[in-house]
Amino acid sequence: MPDLSQAKLYGILDLGYVSLEAAPYTADLLLKSGVDILQLRAKDRQPTEVETLGKQLLPLAREAGVPLIINDHPQVAANIGADGVHVGQDDMPVAAARALIGPNKIVGKSTHSLEQAVAAQAEGADYIGFGPLFATPTKPGRPAIGTADIAAAHERVESIPIFCIGGVKLENLPALVGAGVR
Repeated sequence: MPDLSQAKLYGILDLGYVSLEAAPYTADLLLKSGVDILQLRAKDRQPTEVETLGKQLLPLAREAGVPLIINDHPQVAANIGADGVHVGQDDMPVAAARALIGPNKIVGKSTHSLEQAVAAQAEGADYIGFGPLFATPTKPGRPAIGTADIAAAHERVESIPIFCIGGVKLENLPALVGAGVR
């Protein structure tokens, strides 16, 4: 399993923003720009489409030395030999995802509150996505959680990395760092 403890920048290649055809090119740009982890997020796509694209992205991620994480589809991740899977609060438990993808693979979990973050650590997640911090069209209907709990999350979730997600932009980075984002 790749060591995530030094990872700082979690890149999400979201097919809600990028066309299927442009995804390999965009992934290559993300990898060359210094992401430490690359997640393929393809909501509302069939697993076969995710698998086909994942097979195209995996060699790019390997060449860059960056773990490839598949969102929502542990069986797809297992089929293509991806480094891990990311599951949401309404998806399967971490243990079920790990059973599908394998014991030496990464399993991340989305969290939307301090309580969920602590629970994900206890559940055995290898990292958490904490957010959305700001409003984002990729999470329709999910209110932004803001930045108030970031420092507390880092204090209470000490054994796994926390990646702050949702509406993160260059202009709000100073506020995020000020709130305790690592």
